[in-house]
Amino acid sequence: MYLKSMYPDVPNIPAQNIHDIVFHRADQKDWENYTLHIDAATGRKRSYREFHERVMDGATALGSPISVKGLGLQGENGGEIVGILGENSMDYITLIHSLLTITIPFTMFSHYYTPFELARALRLCKATRIFVQPKFLALVEKAAKDVGFPDDCIYIFEGQAKGKRSFGETLRQVRKDSVPRVAVHPAGKDTLAYLIFSSGTSGLPKTVMISHGNLAYSLLQFMVLGTEIAKVYTPPAWLTPEGFPVSLAFLPLHHTYGLHLFCFRSFLSQTTLVLLPQWDVDLALKLIPKYKVTHISLIPSIAHQLVNSPKAKNADFSSLRWVNSGAAYLPQHLARRLTRLVSNVTLTEGYGLSEATIAACSIPSVHGMLGGRAKRVPDSAGILFPGMEARIVREDGSDADTNEPGELWLKGGNIALGYWDNEKANRETFVDEWLKTGDLFLVDGDGTFYFQDRAKDTLKISGMQVAPVEIENTLLAHPDKLIVDATVAGVSGGRTSDEKIPRAWVVLSEVGKQKGEATVVTALDAWTRKNLSKYKRLRGGIEVVDEIPKSPTGKVLRRALQDEYDQRMKRPRTRL
Repeated sequence: MYLKSMYPDVPNIPAQNIHDIVFHRADQKDWENYTLHIDAATGRKRSYREFHERVMDGATALGSPISVKGLGLQGENGGEIVGILGENSMDYITLIHSLLTITIPFTMFSHYYTPFELARALRLCKATRIFVQPKFLALVEKAAKDVGFPDDCIYIFEGQAKGKRSFGETLRQVRKDSVPRVAVHPAGKDTLAYLIFSSGTSGLPKTVMISHGNLAYSLLQFMVLGTEIAKVYTPPAWLTPEGFPVSLAFLPLHHTYGLHLFCFRSFLSQTTLVLLPQWDVDLALKLIPKYKVTHISLIPSIAHQLVNSPKAKNADFSSLRWVNSGAAYLPQHLARRLTRLVSNVTLTEGYGLSEATIAACSIPSVHGMLGGRAKRVPDSAGILFPGMEARIVREDGSDADTNEPGELWLKGGNIALGYWDNEKANRETFVDEWLKTGDLFLVDGDGTFYFQDRAKDTLKISGMQVAPVEIENTLLAHPDKLIVDATVAGVSGGRTSDEKIPRAWVVLSEVGKQKGEATVVTALDAWTRKNLSKYKRLRGGIEVVDEIPKSPTGKVLRRALQDEYDQRMKRPRTRL
């Protein structure tokens, strides 16, 4: 089945640095100097123009020669890859835009990483410099030592640390010395903007290459959506201090969802971001009325926390007008509870992935769009984003029929350049300009998409991708060689009915048999807790088996293990 978006096409624009689309659009000439950022922890504010000035000074600090006390980073062809590790903050966003201005590719590391995971990520992305917040410096230094990363290429942003040069200090120095500002560097459609980690359609984490052209196309898609919404919907007068929307910005910037909402889409209209370092349900319930928050973007696990918080029942949500859920499927029972809790809001959902820059489908925000052709259907993924094409493909490679499940393939200007330094994965995933998502969908006669299942093994936990192979490799890497085989799959037990948690099945080695099952399970659990982020831990347990079931070709039959486990859990307990 082939489909093309029913929205108007995305306009063609000349290739350019994404900086110009974010800051130099014609519609921005008459913008007021509104409050762009508020630090939720300190109350500190930064205006739109102050931010833009800081971005340009930041670009100058990064790109100016060492001879004038800059950092001397080279542009597109300089071979630099800058890593960033920290929680949400004003200067995290400043640093990102400063790097984009001078076409220095960057990558973002999760602050949930263990040293083991960060070392692996450093090897994958081949970063040449790292900017880190002081509280995570020890983590970076440990991982850097493990991979031989030079200590003098580690810098600080948001604060100071003894013996380390900081982004803020360098920025202040070039201002003090009146160093000539660097110009915005030109960028082509395929100029690399950033790398972002993804488990792809299967297997270990990979680094997705997103270009300036991908970013431009993604923003233009959203502009087309905004134009169509404006034809049938007049926004309310925002009852906020400055008369502009206010968004609570807690989704992590190292994740595609948070990155795009708070670093790119937020510049399409005058919007204030209240920045939280990370999610805190009790704090969020205080900040929403304090700052008259109008927009909040969630993931299903946070929606679950919100509706189950004892304090939410009496919280003041009167300012909220839009709630968006993304990163994973939002079950309808949870959506209903959310809209009962937060009444008089528009709830929007969609489907996206890093390989499509951010989004591919969304439920139309309001009724009546596109002359009524765009159906607002609950419990769906919505309709294709502007400028996108899709196929629903059977296992044999032929196109599925209407209402028949198949793998979703996508095409459009937002599809990533590919995976960094991974030709095998590129051949498997990016085929003749099509992205093979590995997710199963069906499409009805109205062009509405419905998620069916994950054809890939990757799990989604709290909106984050978890690759079973990564956990398997970590188990097998235990230094005492306790097991000879392992497999990991998702089982019930997550915060929502759709969310699966990781469970491992392992085969003992001779050493493991001598130590005993209980000792091995305890040791493996401690090992994974030490070396994997919290959301990757084996909350589903570890089970010792005689062998891992495999097909004649050697493919692990995870489904057989999952089905056997599910059946066992359903059996009634015997009364004693």
